[in-house]
Amino acid sequence: MEKFILENYKIAKKMYETIGVDTDEVLERVKKIPVSMHCWQGDDVMGFEGAGELTGGIQTTGNYPGKARNGEELRCDMEKALSLIPGTHKVNIHASYAEFDGNKADRDQLTPAHFEKWVAWAKKNGIGLDFNETYFSHPKSESGLTLSSGDEEIRRFWIEHGKRCRKIGEYFGRELGQTCVTNLWIPDGYKDITVDKLGPRMRLKKSLDEVFAEKIDSAYNIDSVESKVFGIGSESYVVGSHEFYMGYAAQHDDVMLTLDAGHFHPTEVISGKISSIFTFKNKLLLHVSRPVRWDSDHVVIFDDELCAIMQELNRNDLFGKTYIALDFFDASINRIAAWVIGMRNTIKAMIFAMLEPVETLKKAEAEGDFTSRLALLEEYKSYPFSAVWDYYCQAMGVPVKESWLNEVRTYERDVLAKRI
Repeated sequence: MEKFILENYKIAKKMYETIGVDTDEVLERVKKIPVSMHCWQGDDVMGFEGAGELTGGIQTTGNYPGKARNGEELRCDMEKALSLIPGTHKVNIHASYAEFDGNKADRDQLTPAHFEKWVAWAKKNGIGLDFNETYFSHPKSESGLTLSSGDEEIRRFWIEHGKRCRKIGEYFGRELGQTCVTNLWIPDGYKDITVDKLGPRMRLKKSLDEVFAEKIDSAYNIDSVESKVFGIGSESYVVGSHEFYMGYAAQHDDVMLTLDAGHFHPTEVISGKISSIFTFKNKLLLHVSRPVRWDSDHVVIFDDELCAIMQELNRNDLFGKTYIALDFFDASINRIAAWVIGMRNTIKAMIFAMLEPVETLKKAEAEGDFTSRLALLEEYKSYPFSAVWDYYCQAMGVPVKESWLNEVRTYERDVLAKRI
């Protein structure tokens, strides 16, 4: 197999040379782009606080055996997944994954000390950490409103949570030497007809101003805000809409906008929004997911939208300005396999996009030669990019093609099956 992969790559390299693409250069570029793998796929978004159920419009379906029950198991599972994924990446964690060692602290009292095990593990594995504030699955989020709440006590609690999360993100960045992206998403909204839509949004704006008031060195932490079109329990009104956060991010140079692939109307795609955001902002956070009719966070597959996202980044030279993170949770299949499938597909789509001769296509478009533009776009799809992907996996020392599944099955038998 190894011999065939190398031979196929040499042929593919020559074919791409005929259209002006250097495959070696492409693979060097891909190596330098980390994808942030989300920890919550490994335990169905339950975290370590002892929450009995998910709230905030979040739902995980399935009961596949072997989910992680604590930090040690979760990190072990993530190590296994990362060993099957080419490249060096980051890990994305939620505030609800703090570890207390018997001394539990509420979310408005979280400190870097509650994440020391995560940092030690990240240092050991040479990876960076990203962070997410957690505004769901908590008694003080049961009303459906957090940062936009009219109850001052509740609002103050969540403002303090946001402030502390930013300091934890700064801690990650300082300790690991890689910028931490701290993302803010809230589930606030109403299930039915809403009379006062402005009031909650004015309160949210005021809360955000307080959360982001302290300036933090962007070398350590960058903040981002994430919208949503609707959720379970907020079908009629979401406070943090796309328009709200786009306006907020546009007014604040030090706050990024997050585009989540599942947080828009089913007929919308985030690939079409990227260039608009970069017209006004110089950085962007993407949460790559796969919505099926709604924000169902399916495992990322190698589909048209994933390729379109990566093509937008490549065609406009935006990879260096974009932070890419995954966000899905599927409890109906092996959770490690879900990570591997999603991460490998994301990287595969990057390679597919980078193998496109962008200048040739832009030239045809600029000259009004739309016939060539369409013809070339279609022909390039059948160039042997899979040979380049296989070679990249082999060169990076990870399984090629579906052979990774054997390692997951072995791990399932030896480790996951023993969890009760």
